[in-house]
Order: sequence, then C-alpha cells, then structure tokens
Amino acid sequence: MEEAILRDLESFLVELGGDFAFLARQKRIVADGDDFYLDLLFYHRRLRRLVAIELKLGKFTPADMGQMEFYLRWLKKHEMRPGEETPLGLILCAGKSVERVEVLELEQRGIRVAEYLTELPPRQALQKRLHGAILLARKRLGTTTLPKSEKEAPALKTTARKTAKPKRQA
Repeated sequence: MEEAILRDLESFLVELGGDFAFLARQKRIVADGDDFYLDLLFYHRRLRRLVAIELKLGKFTPADMGQMEFYLRWLKKHEMRPGEETPLGLILCAGKSVERVEVLELEQRGIRVAEYLTELPPRQALQKRLHGAILLARKRLGTTTLPKSEKEAPALKTTARKTAKPKRQA
C-alpha cells in the first residue's frame, strides 16, 4: 500500500509545476554505519531548498517528528549547498492531532504535518467542492452563473474551448 501511495504522491508533486525537482525516492542516509531511508526528496527551485517527505500509514506521533528532524539535520550537513535555505520536512499521515503539532512547535523546526484521505469525504462535501470549482472556472471565463441543469454543463466546456488560445505550430 505504501508503495502505491508513494507512486501517486510522486506523480502529484511532479505535476505541481516546474518549481519542484524530483531528486530521490527512498533516499539512503547512512549515519554511524546504520542505513535510514527517506521516502521522497525534492528540491524546490523558487524556495531554494530541499524538501523531504515522509509517508506514515498511521496517525502522527512525536517519534515521527524525531525521525524527520534527524533527516533534515543530515540533509543540512551532507546535501545542502551554499546559497540554499535549510531543508523543509513534510510528514504525510493518516491522522494528526492539532494539539500535538502545536506542542511540538513543528513550524519552528521546518516540519509540516498533513493528513491524506483514507476514505472519500461525504457526498455533500464533494458537491460543495465541485460547486466551488465550477464558480472559479466561470469566474475565469467571465461568467458568473452556474448551469441550471446537467444538460447545460457541457456549455462550460464549449465556452472554455472557444476562449482557449490556439496552439502555435512549429
């Protein structure tokens, strides 16, 4: 399961744009003869810093913070180049406690914790999000009304195609 999530996460981050550069998957870190493996390592061009990502299948624990802090300090010592900012860490987990994150002062340590979905949100939440996405698309296209029915929804696609810039041929 972790393998599949890592593959999807890797693809997702690469799709975020040109600022993320993929560096390593299962980055090997050796300390005192022991091997450790960082799940994903990226470089963010605009921020000029390494971004370490760890995937946890369970809820966030303080031990996860210790592991990430170790990785970040190792990266700073062995991988950081002159002119770069200190590395950032992102821990993706199935659940997190806001209080634990606050008490551990992770933001000050350059560590962020985020949850990934283990199940789909309720239908109402998905509809609200879709409604918001349609409003945003309409705003970008210069119209403010939503389609009254599903039959009118294809008009949004047609309008988008008409306003799209033609591709230049080489």
